[in-house]
Amino acid sequence: MTAPLDFTDRVVIVTGAGRGIGRAHALLLASRGASVVVGDLGSTTDGSGVESGDPAADVAAEITSAGGKAVAVASDITTDEGALALVDAAISNFGRIDAVINNAGIVRAAPFREVPDAEYQRHLDVHFLGPMRLLRAAWPHLLESPAPRVVNTISQAMLGNPGMAHYGGSKGALFGLTRNLALEGLEAGVKVNAIAPGAGTRMAEAAADTLSPEIMEYMRTQLRPEHVAPVAAFLVHPSCEVTGEVFNVAGGIVNRLALVNTTGIHDPALTVETVAEQWDQIMSITPEAIPQVVAPAQMPV
Repeated sequence: MTAPLDFTDRVVIVTGAGRGIGRAHALLLASRGASVVVGDLGSTTDGSGVESGDPAADVAAEITSAGGKAVAVASDITTDEGALALVDAAISNFGRIDAVINNAGIVRAAPFREVPDAEYQRHLDVHFLGPMRLLRAAWPHLLESPAPRVVNTISQAMLGNPGMAHYGGSKGALFGLTRNLALEGLEAGVKVNAIAPGAGTRMAEAAADTLSPEIMEYMRTQLRPEHVAPVAAFLVHPSCEVTGEVFNVAGGIVNRLALVNTTGIHDPALTVETVAEQWDQIMSITPEAIPQVVAPAQMPV
């Protein structure tokens, strides 16, 4: 058996930590000794407003009442000021930043042609520009950590899901940021990874129209936020050395989502007809293609 992984003295910022998966991240990390900055604005699931209550304060109080260390920050990560508020809270309360888990998210399912520009922008603000702003503010402090770690939260919707062009597109942008920051962090030892979680949360309920009733019932009963948190926690532990990777996590299932180059063809005299004739070879994923998994150190610069 692996010895219990300890997070004592680790300082972790978790966004969207007032409810659902983010709350599970914060509670697990704090129970293992981490000091947690609980970030949550308390927004509606579609990001159009802010609900009553203070979920960040509730989670921080839950942690401290159990003997853990936490501070709540109700800031808007889509602004530079909001991102800096999280960083300032970590430094002023705990003196350092060792890891950031970008979990905050919004969602509203709608057909592609019915989504206005403003909603695309709102999804990009929360899922891409928000994490970018927070990481930009936290990066100098991460570089001072002996084991800096970042976990971004993407979604399989970036690979395609009905009524999710705006949501999946913004998550795809965050995937690109993850891969590029993994490259930038190589020399300094900043490990940057992502998870694509599945859980029966408020956001899943908000996207229920895109899923069958059977799937939604399965998510409500079998896919818990607590199933996701152990993977995020491991990815921010000093012993975890992977970077630039994505992991699907749901209901106790964990697997790696990898980009693979097929063997394809090579023909300097390429014509349209050659492409048509060799299409099956271009598309084929063979055992020989598997070692060509695109890793950060192999990506072109």
